[in-house]
Amino acid sequence: MAEMITLTASDGNEFAAWRAEPEGNPRGGLIILQEIFGLNQHIREVTEKFAAAGWLAVAPALFDRAKKDVELAYDADGVAVGRELKTATDAKALLDVAAALDSLAGAGKMGVVGYCWGGSLAWRAAAEIKGLAASVAYYGGDLPGLKELQPHCPVLAHFGAEDSAIPLDGVEAFKVAQPGVPVHIWPAGHGFNCDHRASFHAESAAEAGQLTEAFLSQHLA
Repeated sequence: MAEMITLTASDGNEFAAWRAEPEGNPRGGLIILQEIFGLNQHIREVTEKFAAAGWLAVAPALFDRAKKDVELAYDADGVAVGRELKTATDAKALLDVAAALDSLAGAGKMGVVGYCWGGSLAWRAAAEIKGLAASVAYYGGDLPGLKELQPHCPVLAHFGAEDSAIPLDGVEAFKVAQPGVPVHIWPAGHGFNCDHRASFHAESAAEAGQLTEAFLSQHLA
């Protein structure tokens, strides 16, 4: 079952979240963190796929602090608006991530999986939010610049070798600074996991998905 729910952050911000429940008892809880295009169909589908694999999953609408019901197109205009909304909400986004984590209480060990902006937030959450047992960051553009953060839980990172938004020298610097973080570089561009985007790379998405599932199973199940 999947439905839209309302959560409240510690500062009183009310925001929507897409919650998907597995059949039977959950293997653990997962927070799914959006790209800069909002809590759109793709992120809802990703959340439901994790639930189908046995996880209780919830995806917070992180743009709700600035604008409700955001679903942007994967084009230049969508990118421009998404970047503006990211700037407007980024500073307090982890308050909403923490509230999403609280909503998973009772599901077992909990982790976070983020994509694009959400990947950056997944890295920050690993360092700043207690209670996480695992974090997976897909093509998080802020990871190279935040390479000195110290995560409190195991982290797995995915990047694309052809990602013009995240130069490989930055990825290599992150690897040097974080030797304990498994970093996988796939023959693909930014957003390779999203089958709604032209940059979707099915083989890389499938293999990265298998590694992500194994990583989550190791640390959460």
